[in-house]
Amino acid sequence: MPTPKFKPGQSGNPKGRPKDKTPATLFRKSIVDDMPDIIGKLVELAKAGDVQAAKVLLDRVCPTLKPQAMPINVPVNGTLSEQGGEIIKATLAGQIPPDMGSQLITALAAQAKIIEVDELTRRIEALESKP
Repeated sequence: MPTPKFKPGQSGNPKGRPKDKTPATLFRKSIVDDMPDIIGKLVELAKAGDVQAAKVLLDRVCPTLKPQAMPINVPVNGTLSEQGGEIIKATLAGQIPPDMGSQLITALAAQAKIIEVDELTRRIEALESKP
């Protein structure tokens, strides 16, 4: 068996990771003094019609909006397969957006898996408790 390089509880790098030496940190430090000029140039280019410069500025100032969940009304009675059928019908009828329908079906599948594991656990416990 090979001997370990380091003793348990003893770091192989006692001084730790060097501070402020990552490429991203070094890059930020190199442009920090020129940042006002860089932003000014981006604004100038955007005003002149440069779409990419405008996109860079807008992405930083106004981040992309995330979709908002909307309330939905789907019957929750019946078996899991019946509930899944209702979700699919509502999606096909346009009552639920397709991405929301997909998320609901995925959640329903996860619920089915939980129920399955729960039932198997109870059955095993019942078998083990019998003499």
